[in-house]
Parts: sequence; structure tokens; C-alpha cells
Amino acid sequence: MSDLAAVFSVTSAYSLAGVVAIFAIAYAGSKSLLPKNARWQDKATFIWLAFDAMIHFSFEGSFLYLSVFGRQVNTSTGPFAELWKEYAAADYRWGFSDPTVVALELLTVLGAGPLCCYILKQLVDDDPARHYWIVVLSTAELYGGWMTFCPEWLTGSPNLNTSNALHLWVYLFFMNMIWVVVPLALMYDSYAYIAKAVRIHQTAAKAVRAKKAKSS
Repeated sequence: MSDLAAVFSVTSAYSLAGVVAIFAIAYAGSKSLLPKNARWQDKATFIWLAFDAMIHFSFEGSFLYLSVFGRQVNTSTGPFAELWKEYAAADYRWGFSDPTVVALELLTVLGAGPLCCYILKQLVDDDPARHYWIVVLSTAELYGGWMTFCPEWLTGSPNLNTSNALHLWVYLFFMNMIWVVVPLALMYDSYAYIAKAVRIHQTAAKAVRAKKAKSS
């Protein structure tokens, strides 16, 4: 029996299925709310932001509920408690309400979640101001990931369980790296859009000034 088969449980299956279901809902939302001629980048951004918001509000929101006012995942019961006990088997801090993790999740659930929804509205309205907020959100997501893991790495990762493939590659690596790769890609796309717009404006402004100088 492989190490993956030894630790993969019914809770593992339900947890991963929940992630897939959220992604499917996000994809369906992009199909119904965005115009057919929307850029593929905007469609991908919509899917990610909808997925991001639902993960923040449902999964991470449940963790926050289970981790404040004296509660902690390890002593709680219910479907979401079992889900987080599953993840806490890979990163023990999520089981005993580590204050740094809880503080970051407060910002994530109460800040990043609503901001995702605001940018989704801007996408539907085709408001180009969304690119500024995408950069803000992506920076916050990257900072949150860094502050979640950097202190742990600096102390020798005593709370991380990397003894099997499920915990290492699925929970610790994949489930966290997507919040690195996707925000970086969104920042790159928004930077290109903002830089292009600023350069066009700058060129137009120079042309106006040159015309005025020539006519004076």
C-alpha cells in the first residue's frame, strides 16, 4: 500500500470534491455573467476570483469561526471541523488556532473575500479600474502566503508534516502554490494593461503639448 493510499480517507475525498465543485460553480458563473466576446484573460480572471471568494467565505470562513473565542479545530465537531482536521494533519497550526494563522485569515476572509466580489462586479461591468484592485488583491494574497509559511521555514518547519504525498504535494504544495502562481499571473496581466494605458495617455499628452507649442 502506498503512503497516499494509507492516508487518503473519505474526508480527503469530500474535501477535494468540494474544491472541484467550487471551481465548477465559478466556471458556470463566468459563462453566464460575462459577455461572449470577453477576453480569455478576463474569463480566466473571473473564474479565479469567483473561486477565490467562495474558498475564502466557505472553507476559510469556517476555519475562522472554529478558531476564535476560545474555539479550535482539534476540539470541534462537524463537517467543516473534519475538513480542517484533515488539513491540520499536514500543517498542525491549523488545528490549535495559531494566532498568526488566525490573524491572516481574518484579513483574508473579511478583506480579500469582499474585494474579490467587488472586482467581479467590475469585470461584469467591464470597468478598467479593476486592474488596480487586482494588483492590490494579488499583492495581499502573496503577502498572506509568505507570512503563513516564512516564519515556519525560519524555525525549521516543526508544524509541517511532509511524510506522505497527500500532505506534501496536495495540501501543502498544490493548495498553496495556486495562490502564488495565479496572483503573479494576474499582476502581470494588469501591469501590462495599466502600463499600456498610461503610455497611450502620455503619448497623447505630449502630442497636445507639442501642438500647443507649435501654434503659440
